[in-house]
Amino acid sequence: MRLPRTRPRSLAGQLFAMQVVLIAAVVAGCAVFAYASGSAQAEETAARQVRVAALAVADSPSVREAIRTPDPSAVLQPYAERVREDTGIAFVTIMDTERVRWTHPDTSQIGDTFLGNTAKALRGQTFTETYTGTLGPSIRVVTPIRDNGRIVGLVSAGITVDRVSSQVREQLGALALAAGGALALGGIGTYVINARLRRHTHGMNAAELSRLHDYHQATLHAVREGLLMLDGRRRIALINDAGRELLGLAPDTEAVGRTVDELALPAPLTGALLASEPRVDELHLTAERVIVVNTRPVVGGERRGTVVTLRDHTELQALTGELDSERGFTQALRSQAHEAANRLHTVVSLIELGRVEEAVDFATAELELAQVLTDRVVGAVEEPVLAALLLGKAAQANERGVELVLAEDSLIDDGALPPSLAQRDLVTILGNLIDNAVDAASEGPEDAEDSGAAVPAPRTAGGPAGRARVTVTALADERELLLRVADTGAGIGPEAADEVFRRGWSTHGAGRGLGLALVRQAAHRNGGTVELDAGPDGGARFTVRLPLGDRTAGSAAGARAKEVTA
Repeated sequence: MRLPRTRPRSLAGQLFAMQVVLIAAVVAGCAVFAYASGSAQAEETAARQVRVAALAVADSPSVREAIRTPDPSAVLQPYAERVREDTGIAFVTIMDTERVRWTHPDTSQIGDTFLGNTAKALRGQTFTETYTGTLGPSIRVVTPIRDNGRIVGLVSAGITVDRVSSQVREQLGALALAAGGALALGGIGTYVINARLRRHTHGMNAAELSRLHDYHQATLHAVREGLLMLDGRRRIALINDAGRELLGLAPDTEAVGRTVDELALPAPLTGALLASEPRVDELHLTAERVIVVNTRPVVGGERRGTVVTLRDHTELQALTGELDSERGFTQALRSQAHEAANRLHTVVSLIELGRVEEAVDFATAELELAQVLTDRVVGAVEEPVLAALLLGKAAQANERGVELVLAEDSLIDDGALPPSLAQRDLVTILGNLIDNAVDAASEGPEDAEDSGAAVPAPRTAGGPAGRARVTVTALADERELLLRVADTGAGIGPEAADEVFRRGWSTHGAGRGLGLALVRQAAHRNGGTVELDAGPDGGARFTVRLPLGDRTAGSAAGARAKEVTA
């Protein structure tokens, strides 16, 4: 029968066991050290005590006078016993230079030979030793007694080792009590700390935490969406690689620990990240991207932070703009097909009525009107993407009653634009500018005034009084590409000039106002600039300048394109 596999002890449990063992070892080591230190200190104190007593006896004048008498013991024995009792030592032995005792705690030992070493004392030295005498092992000091420079006797004072050990044993009880208290206090503190650790680690062991960390790191780097976690003080606690990329942070930028305000993000995006309420699928612009922001506060009794997810919406927004343009172009083609059918019916009807010349004149005039703009665009703009865009936008504008005119000085040779300049960015810039200009021109100054959308700019003296018009200039030289779009609309007042490029600004209500923001973003992404001023016809005029890099690559690409076309 296979035994069930037991789950390893949790990290908190392992740490608790290790800490208890460690604390017990530290307390035991401290106790042993304290015992050894106390024993050495007790022996040193005892040696100092008997040394002081021996030197005091040796220096006493009464001792020297007693030695000169015929019976020194009669005077010295009471004196030595009094010193021994007063100092609390074991014995005070006074002897002659032949080691014959004059005093001893046991009076029967008086007159016998002193047990111990005296050679150093006879040479005039005071020394300490541990020796086993009549009272057992003792710590003793032997010092000479001098009388006018001559050694006339010796003094030995000592304390038994048993008495020193008993003093140490008394201290050992207090030491053991202190060690036990320290061990108990350490165990309780360790248990409290590890109980809290167990709550925070959810009872997981070290292997599980390590595996969770590895999965956590792998997930952060693998997820294509940006992930940002803010603590309660709005500081960045975590950010993954995709989040750094979407927010435009350099790889070497230390973001963790910084507040959101320090990241130099656009004000609307900063406000969304700092908001206390959840945000769902909000569209925001950075310097180079369109991102979708979702935020959700982390609440557990108190506000602990915010979890933010970021999705890149740049490509989707560009594709959406292209799709809108294609839809508009399709509608324009459908309308033109309908108009062409009507004109064809007119021509057929004139022929049936026998008015052949009038039918030819009518058809020729229509063909000339349609071909003039096509020839003008194809002749001036040899870049196929821009040419197709201009023709499509012209058809859309015509359906809305707006004339799209290509300026006389427009000229873009085939291959003039380098490959580094993305065609999608060109479509974004020029398409949005023309769409906004057509909207403004179709409304006219009177409509804008009635709606209160913008404060009309003053018209010039030569402003048009007839059909609404949008004038497009597309010019590429050796240094830069210039794209300029002017309309005959109401224009944009000075007070709104700084706000037109902000996401959400629009004169057409909610849900609009992203086109100009995308224009500025695309221009910035290619190192260019966007300027707004009043056009010659009184409307708004937007000028985009994009620097052109190496022309060699662009010329080579243009040559290859011509070969393919041929």
